[in-house]
Amino acid sequence: MSLGYFSYPLPANEPVLSYAPGSPERAALKKALADAKKKPIEIPMFIGGKAVKTGKKTAIHPPHETAHTLGSFHAGEEKHVHQAIDAALKARKDWAAMSWENRAHIFLKAADLLATKYRFRMNAATMLGQSKNAFQAEIDSSCELIDFLRFNVHFLSEIYKQQPISSPGIHNRMEWRPLEGFVLAVTPFNFTAIGGNLPTSAAMCGNVVVWKPANTQIYSAQVFMRILEEAGLPAGVINLIYVDGPTIGKTCFAHRDFAGVHFTGSTGVFNNMWKTIGENVARYRSYPRIVGETGGKDFVIAHRSADVDEVVTALARGAFEFQGQKCSAASRAYIPSNLAEEVKTKLVAAIKSMKMGTVEDFSNFINAVIDEKSFNSITKYIDNAKKDKKASILVGGNYDRKKGWFIEPTVIETKDPKYVTMCEEIFGPVLTLHVYDADKFEETLHLVDETSPYALTGSVLSRDRPAVELATNVLRHAAGNFYINDKPTGAVVGQQPFGGARGSGTNDKAGSMINLYRWLSARTIKETFNPPVSYEYPFLKEA
Repeated sequence: MSLGYFSYPLPANEPVLSYAPGSPERAALKKALADAKKKPIEIPMFIGGKAVKTGKKTAIHPPHETAHTLGSFHAGEEKHVHQAIDAALKARKDWAAMSWENRAHIFLKAADLLATKYRFRMNAATMLGQSKNAFQAEIDSSCELIDFLRFNVHFLSEIYKQQPISSPGIHNRMEWRPLEGFVLAVTPFNFTAIGGNLPTSAAMCGNVVVWKPANTQIYSAQVFMRILEEAGLPAGVINLIYVDGPTIGKTCFAHRDFAGVHFTGSTGVFNNMWKTIGENVARYRSYPRIVGETGGKDFVIAHRSADVDEVVTALARGAFEFQGQKCSAASRAYIPSNLAEEVKTKLVAAIKSMKMGTVEDFSNFINAVIDEKSFNSITKYIDNAKKDKKASILVGGNYDRKKGWFIEPTVIETKDPKYVTMCEEIFGPVLTLHVYDADKFEETLHLVDETSPYALTGSVLSRDRPAVELATNVLRHAAGNFYINDKPTGAVVGQQPFGGARGSGTNDKAGSMINLYRWLSARTIKETFNPPVSYEYPFLKEA
């Protein structure tokens, strides 16, 4: 029964706490970190509202302190994927039928729980499990995830208001239905907020979800799942399982009721998903929605008029916050010859001043990369650059695995704008810098556009307005999120809807109304109040 039209106004972004010395939040977070390390926890899967333990346990270690054990998770297998799908489909009818205001209030309550009761526990879990410093955890696992929940409620309420026009004697209306089946959410290690948003954005629209997080994000993912349960999410609406990618793909993509996938991860995995879904398309009730945000080779280009300190700061923060493990991290830089020496000198000095170590020491700007596989991949690029005559290491280049997966922030300089580290995604604290002739800005813009198959983020720094306009036009398709006089990272929900095209995904813009449309299926209903009683039209009559 609907008893009114309920309004969910545009919210304000969640304020970012500073964690400055002496602040109450700093003390609370320090305590949460200590509490989390006291006793290892056992993490079950969550299927149909039940905690599922398999006995096949995998230990979780902080990337920056691999000798310590945070706990272990119970790994699943193919039968658990089937169980999750069955639980989702069992919950589907009642969840889709629940009134919008009651669905909305579950997610709004979850946002409030995260903003208050669970804020420091969630941040601590992200810091320890994913090796983020206090500020990076705060803007991700607290503020961004809170914003996703609150803004998506507002955006969806605005979509529901969108209705067709009617004419005399006729009333038209639009139903915004959930998809017919279940949605698979596959989420990455690098953002707890993405881990929370991909399943909840689909669920908010009335869909049921099977959620597979990266193994390296399970420690924080399970905290969010507990928040959703406490907020009143019905059993089976979101099912959190820990199964390897090939198994979950094989099972979900072959199921008749597969309705869509919400994905963030590598381009190669997404391409394979798309291929498999295409091969199975005749099986499905409807054409599945395929939404993905994938790789990036994000750029910074400075114009000859740029401010040196602004360029250095954009590179230092954009390339090395969270060890360069952001989809949007600055990975290739184009510096004009008239500024190059000063930029390099100041950038090297800035990087040498960065402290690296455990997340519990809040003075550390750099922490560890996520795991051994990532460590080996990144250091291989560094080692190859050390031996290659086309490249030189300006700063960094060292690494150490004795206590954790630590890699120094590293800047490679190359004279070859198509050098391998200018083209390939590295996903670590490695920035490659190329100096270009300051008089060839437009030519270099075309080089930027053509170098990479990706098109996620990028930025231009310039105090010359025609140069800004030129860059904006030439690089129109080179980045889905384009920044002027800023680093290419740090998109805020509601302010910079996030996503890219080309090899970077479907550009469905998380943090906006655009993304939510993908999880809805519209039905137009026309009602005629005075139906015609004869097939004949006036034009058929003789004059």
